[in-house]
Amino acid sequence: MVYGYIVWQYHAIFTNNWIFEFLVGPVGPEPVAIMEHASGVNINFILNAAAPTDSNVLMDEPVKKAGYTHVALEVNDMDAVVVQLNELAIDIIEGPVVFPTGSSVFIREPDRNVIEFHQPKN
Repeated sequence: MVYGYIVWQYHAIFTNNWIFEFLVGPVGPEPVAIMEHASGVNINFILNAAAPTDSNVLMDEPVKKAGYTHVALEVNDMDAVVVQLNELAIDIIEGPVVFPTGSSVFIREPDRNVIEFHQPKN
């Protein structure tokens, strides 16, 4: 499980910048490590996963599959989010994009999953 430990350390660095607290892990048959944000949002990290690929199978492959594509987190100040992402050297892969519902920026986390930060229109 050396690879899982390395991935866990990488995730810990990523999530610590977003104020997620380590709760427990490794636990369960997977095994997983669980982190929680002050808002109550929990993230479970699988620790015995295969090495990541350069693509996200739901977002980047030519043949599309059904499934969850990304999470969108509501923010109050998009400018502050962009500043913080830049300070943390986290690449913005798209945006800010203006939608009828507000504006969004998109990033990729270490496993290539997409996270959207969305500020609703006033």
